[in-house]
Amino acid sequence: MNDSRNFIEIIIDQDLQNGLDPDKLCFRFPPEPNGFLHVGHVKAIVLNFELAKKYSAKINLRFDDTNPENEDQKYIDAIKSDVNWLGYSWDEERYASDYFQQLYDWSLKLINEDKAYVDSQTSEEIANQKGTPKEPGKNSPFRNRTAEENTMLFKQMKEGKAEPGQHVLRAKIDMSSPNMLMRDPVIYRVLNASHPRTKSDWVVFPMYDWTHGESDYIEQISHSLCTLEFKPHRELYDWFLDQVVDKDKIRPKQREFARLNLSHTITSKRKLLYLVENNIVDGWDDPRMPTISGLRRRGYTPESLKSFVRAAGVAKRENVIEMSLLEFCVREDLNKKCNRMMVVQNPIKITITNLEEGHEEMLIVENNPEDPSAGNREMVFTKTVLIEREDFSDNPPKKFFRLSPGNEVRLKGAYIIKANKVIYNKEGFVDEVECTYDPKSKSGSGSEESKRKVKGTLHWVSSTKNIHITIREYDRLFEHPSPGQFPPEEFYKILNPNSMSVSTARAELEMSKAKTGDSFQFQRKGYYIMDKASPSQNMIFNKTVSLRDNWKKQAK
Repeated sequence: MNDSRNFIEIIIDQDLQNGLDPDKLCFRFPPEPNGFLHVGHVKAIVLNFELAKKYSAKINLRFDDTNPENEDQKYIDAIKSDVNWLGYSWDEERYASDYFQQLYDWSLKLINEDKAYVDSQTSEEIANQKGTPKEPGKNSPFRNRTAEENTMLFKQMKEGKAEPGQHVLRAKIDMSSPNMLMRDPVIYRVLNASHPRTKSDWVVFPMYDWTHGESDYIEQISHSLCTLEFKPHRELYDWFLDQVVDKDKIRPKQREFARLNLSHTITSKRKLLYLVENNIVDGWDDPRMPTISGLRRRGYTPESLKSFVRAAGVAKRENVIEMSLLEFCVREDLNKKCNRMMVVQNPIKITITNLEEGHEEMLIVENNPEDPSAGNREMVFTKTVLIEREDFSDNPPKKFFRLSPGNEVRLKGAYIIKANKVIYNKEGFVDEVECTYDPKSKSGSGSEESKRKVKGTLHWVSSTKNIHITIREYDRLFEHPSPGQFPPEEFYKILNPNSMSVSTARAELEMSKAKTGDSFQFQRKGYYIMDKASPSQNMIFNKTVSLRDNWKKQAK
């Protein structure tokens, strides 16, 4: 029998079999509030929250807020909104800053046990003494300070009597360790910056490695799940726990999984911030951004993102997932949910000569063939309608099954029409096509003529009963498939100058009822979502995805 469990679930099940109390299972999602969450975070969110669901376990949302120079309340609010939008809620909202006093007290304990010392070298000097993976590091000249002197200096750091960079607190471990992270890592530094929560109460701030495991321990997290780049940190994670852990309490277990890497996409918050701050994109929620808020504004759904994460899987090795898989998942989801609408972007006028002037007829059109419960809507049929210019040819190539002189097509949900006369403008371009319609061919009427087959079916709108809308179409933001390998200052070399295009279109009247966040399938075009628009603008629709995978074609 196939084992459908991922390797994380196997680890948890083994721990339960070995005596771990299932009531003590506890997970956490620990983002740093220094930017908006991106598509890579979706994997970590889904993994942790779904594990909590599966095992009926507690899960915390914990903000790793130890770097006030880069953190902001707006990021905290955005992260909570994104997690909720994905359909998850947490048991407790925690912050690393909740533990600043405990972390400080434990640091004093390390000093008293000769396991930490205050180093007064510059950051450059400390880095130079670290050594290399093949050569051991050198001890700091301050490594043998007494516990009393280290305590005094550390307290001065806490009291704001030291300048940033003047002193740091380092763990005293092993400067010859093959693991560079074990070579007396810095665990505290001085920062003169206001913290989003503690304001100016603290000027010494713990480093991530010191904070991470100890926060897990305080919260009694059973399984601390991290991406693979943290695997070398596990030894340090365990060393720090060794200094404080009580054998009668849960000892957190760090395990690593492969991060989600997406082609043509950046998932570094530092680089995403560069795009925002340099106005390369219009904010963190620009629909071209791989942030959760950007994907949401573009029309991606929580279900499609979770489906994508499940399809990508939980692996132990890094790999790059093609954008086409993400698009497939959102296309599959939207196909079931979205009402079909008719929108014409590049119109050509069709005049039906055997209809009277002023003719208006209400037709009943199906909303979504994938969802009978979506019902029907009315659409007005008039003497003149608009079709896409590409759907008519006055000199059609072979196998052109759309409208051409002497040829018949069906207007979707309406009638069969036949092109009889082409009217050109002064420049020689087609200005209008005169057609006749078969009044017995009305879709859904039940007559034999209504069942008559023609090879082409075209979407259309009334030329007099429609609304104007604005459409934003998107392409990949970067032309290079691996933009993450470029430093931000070189992004200009790989940016796609055509990552967004704007056009106007004519839409059927039903579209006037759309609200911000409503998604639709525009017949034969793709899926679109109504964007937030200013009162002076037309309704704006962002394209989510095409009806078919076009990434492979574009990559050739």
